[in-house]
Amino acid sequence: MGNFLTGRAVAVTGAGRGIGRAVALAAAAEGASVVVNDYGVSMDGGSPSSEVAEAVVKEIEAAGGRAVAVADDISTMAGGQRVVDTALSAFGRLDGVVCVAGILRERMLFNMTEDEWDPVIATHLKGTFTVFRAASAVMRAQRSGTLIGFTSGSHQGSYSQANYSAAKGGIISLVRSAALGLHKYGVTANAVAPVARTRMSAGVPMELTEIGEPEDVAALVVYLLSERARQAEVTGQVYTVAGPKIAVWAQPRELRSAYACGGWTPQSIAEALPGSVGVDPMPLLPRSPG
Repeated sequence: MGNFLTGRAVAVTGAGRGIGRAVALAAAAEGASVVVNDYGVSMDGGSPSSEVAEAVVKEIEAAGGRAVAVADDISTMAGGQRVVDTALSAFGRLDGVVCVAGILRERMLFNMTEDEWDPVIATHLKGTFTVFRAASAVMRAQRSGTLIGFTSGSHQGSYSQANYSAAKGGIISLVRSAALGLHKYGVTANAVAPVARTRMSAGVPMELTEIGEPEDVAALVVYLLSERARQAEVTGQVYTVAGPKIAVWAQPRELRSAYACGGWTPQSIAEALPGSVGVDPMPLLPRSPG
């Protein structure tokens, strides 16, 4: 057992498998008490079971740690609140939440149905909101805490996962909003974009040239949950972890601008924009199929 998170209580969603499980185990190994949340669904969101969350709790307890399982669906407000309430009732405090839970329903945009769009947005984006919403109220009152959302490099765009990509982009904006709104209360918020071997990454529709293991991601998350990260004022950031590599994503900002005396017309824009404002090329576009 380490001591990087000694005395802290954290809640991890999607903690029954893959990266979420690795985060829960790593946090417990560094001294944290852990709420293990997992609805226990298949990759497309079906067939819920509480067994996966309970199995991780047993692993943590067998190693001498403290943990409790919650099998709620965090895409509901009640489910997100229950994750937070469980930490407070079991451990008397909540110092960090890590929202890893997610599902996939792949389809090209022109074929995607509402039933393929809504559950993905609900699990990833709303599921992060429900937990952040409940946790931020506690953290604001105690004037300390850490919120960690999980995004993806797919926030740049995706060939066949418009639903997933949109949700992951939304999580980045949610994290940045949380960082801004909660800074004065001593609460930090960051996002992690992992590249690791999981059941979800196995279906990524492109070659992953840099990839690691869930445990690589867990090490960064433990750091972000720690007092060391708070002292370094790490907030509002998006980090990628891919095996031995850690990278930080740029903050969104304007690149170039142009002004027109008397306003713009479509014709003047057509004449001026290509040579002045121009474009910022999409990194993934040259790799687009066909």
